[in-house]
Amino acid sequence: MARPSPYPLELRKRAVRMVAEVRPEYETEWSAMKAVAAKLGIGTTETLHKWVRQDQINNGARPGTTTEESAQVKAMKKEIAELRRANEILKAAASFFAAELDRPHTRS
Repeated sequence: MARPSPYPLELRKRAVRMVAEVRPEYETEWSAMKAVAAKLGIGTTETLHKWVRQDQINNGARPGTTTEESAQVKAMKKEIAELRRANEILKAAASFFAAELDRPHTRS
């Protein structure tokens, strides 16, 4: 299981917004992200870079898997695993009861 982010969602959104706002003041997008990361106390510029890219994907400006799609895939994988476990239990129960039917019974 992934560990939770040490940065609150509101901080991440604010940082992404700030990068978009200050971008024209810098020569490159990376230098803008570096300045914002330093200002907000974000550990590395790469962390902010990932947030900006994911925001662009979520807004349709860049191709990729959105956060919502990732969550759906994760939920579906979990459901599939639960259904497979249930199927195994049902198969075991079916074979147990089939064996019961094949045993000779004595009537008293």
